[in-house]
Amino acid sequence: MKVLVVGDFHGTFSNKFLKIIKKDKIDVVVSNGDYLPFSYRKLWFKHCFGKDVDLWEFIGKRRYNKLIKKDLVAGERVLKVLDNLPVRVFTTLGNVDYPMPDDISDVKRYRDSTKRAKEFTSFFKKYKNVKRVDYKALRFGDFVFVGARTHSAPGDPKSKAFKKHKKILDKLFSKFRKENKDKKVIFVSHNVPYNTKLDKISMKAHELVRGKHYGSKLVRKTIDKWKPGVHIGGHIHEGRGKQNLKGTLCINPGSAHEGHAVVLEIPDKGKIKTRFVR
Repeated sequence: MKVLVVGDFHGTFSNKFLKIIKKDKIDVVVSNGDYLPFSYRKLWFKHCFGKDVDLWEFIGKRRYNKLIKKDLVAGERVLKVLDNLPVRVFTTLGNVDYPMPDDISDVKRYRDSTKRAKEFTSFFKKYKNVKRVDYKALRFGDFVFVGARTHSAPGDPKSKAFKKHKKILDKLFSKFRKENKDKKVIFVSHNVPYNTKLDKISMKAHELVRGKHYGSKLVRKTIDKWKPGVHIGGHIHEGRGKQNLKGTLCINPGSAHEGHAVVLEIPDKGKIKTRFVR
């Protein structure tokens, strides 16, 4: 099976990905999400990062809603392209697509961003070729795709939300024990596993996180326990690369809006081939 791994679109989809799908005879596309541009990134980091506040409290709801609407249009444009591909697309939601981290921590209050999440997720009803796998499992031939969101931070393993979603993942992997033993389960999430070479934040990032490991503890615990054949994540653009975690090939393709992706060739038996697209 040939897989095009691509994500962190942030409002763009390069034509070169279409050429790769045709030239390499890709069987399936796997996305780690982040369809929206996050065009207000600088404003959000200035006012909101590390705080339990929302951006509209600083810039006003009118300006905030205008920025959100612009992002939603760009994100849906990417979904339209994926929906028209000649191959199936499996995806999770990214943190800018579904901003509430309610799968990795106990959120104290649901902010205005819940409206945005509902608007974007409603698009998937229109685009039938793009299948979400967050906290569910879908078959494709001999393979099974199991997904998670995991948001943008390591998460709190002691929280009720974390424990709840870990149980969901354990139940899914338990259901497909045979496929997982045969290395036929592909685990997909937005964030990459915690404490790897794939999740280290750049020294150019915000002072609260620069140089730190910021992958998902939920993903790491799931990989350590179940050891799927492949894990596909993203989110941390500068962590582009691959790493083997005790038998699981972990892939961070980099960001699609920078032209990055990975072509995976997964044989029935033998070594998986990877080619990073630049």
